[in-house]
Amino acid sequence: MAVVREFTLPDLGEGLTGAEIVRWLVQVGDVVAVDQPVVEVETAKAMVDVPCPYAGVVTARFGEEGTELPVGAPLLTVADSGASGEPDAVGGRVEAEAEGSGNVLVGYGTAAPAERRRRVRPANGEVTAKTAEGPVPVISPLVRRLARQHGIDLRQLVGSGPEGLILRADVERAAVPRTPAEAPVAEVPTAETPGGRGGERVPLRGVRGAVADKLARSRREIPDATCWVDADATELLAARTAMNATGGPKISVLALLARICTAALARFPDLNATVDMERREVVRLGEVHLGFAAQTDRGLVVPVVRDAHTRSVEGLAAEMARLTEAARAGTLSPADLTGGTFTLNNYGVFGVDGSTPIINHPEAAMLGVGRIAAKPWVHDGELAVRQVVQLSFTFDHRVCDGGTAGGFLRYVADCVEQPSVLLRAL
Repeated sequence: MAVVREFTLPDLGEGLTGAEIVRWLVQVGDVVAVDQPVVEVETAKAMVDVPCPYAGVVTARFGEEGTELPVGAPLLTVADSGASGEPDAVGGRVEAEAEGSGNVLVGYGTAAPAERRRRVRPANGEVTAKTAEGPVPVISPLVRRLARQHGIDLRQLVGSGPEGLILRADVERAAVPRTPAEAPVAEVPTAETPGGRGGERVPLRGVRGAVADKLARSRREIPDATCWVDADATELLAARTAMNATGGPKISVLALLARICTAALARFPDLNATVDMERREVVRLGEVHLGFAAQTDRGLVVPVVRDAHTRSVEGLAAEMARLTEAARAGTLSPADLTGGTFTLNNYGVFGVDGSTPIINHPEAAMLGVGRIAAKPWVHDGELAVRQVVQLSFTFDHRVCDGGTAGGFLRYVADCVEQPSVLLRAL
């Protein structure tokens, strides 16, 4: 006799209370194995494939794509035939599992890593496995959703990403020429749209909603202040070139700046902290978990390098490269995006010189780095063209005064201008 088990939306960790169903990966009547991904959900932290801990036949699904569910709400039910290998109701075979794996996140299940394949989603909406041959038209569920909203056939687009990958920018460019009749949007007359002109309302949910909540909370709770300084990065770039000429792993400028940050935090531990207002205490943290801003198709995310203070420049470069690749592929786990104690923000990639960053709550500080550009500079008493960068430092004024913040920023600038300063600190 078949046993029907109910699988509910699991606790995805890191304080998350719910998720939005992005895509069902199984249909009613499908046979599923233990730890097979059954649904793709978007949390406030990341896109997650949720595997089912039971084997059997899917008898019901709960929630349509786009539905937001709280943790503990039913996702689906699975009927187990009760005996391994017996034919099931739809002609397949069920590998029975008396208890199920108990695992809920892809990458933490019982299936061997070699058995898992990366799924990609072509424009026709079917889920297939990526092979070594052939380009991938589209990966991001956000891109698919955006295309549906504007009535764009993804099969007609030529992607600008690697191997023809269709990016969000490709869809947005294709949507620009479309008229309201071709791509209808919700007409919302408001006081800000005189004459009844319409606009589009974009829900603040998922990653965008979480970012909005966090930034608003930071502004409400943290009395932040910002200081900045220009620095001559010519010698830093020369040091990077020399390191990469040795034939070892490639070192990025961001990795060098990350190593400078960990050295600076060792000198100014007040800034690797958080504030507990209920107990009216500044909590100095023993480990440096370094967050760094990364732009993706789904928006800005901040992956976290665990125990950054224990890593070499090479180790930081490798881990930051791994996390960046995972961020762009949408495969970061919630744990990869939480728990940071200090953030490094390289907004120079956008071609701007300066910014006043908003602190990543509940952290106490953030270092911002602008573009490195050739500028006139007085070097050794003479005017010369040097590679100059603006560094900005935003800090929580509750944890320290301007002297500490200025000391931190000046040390960072000294390391940028004279990398030998950093070597003496090692």
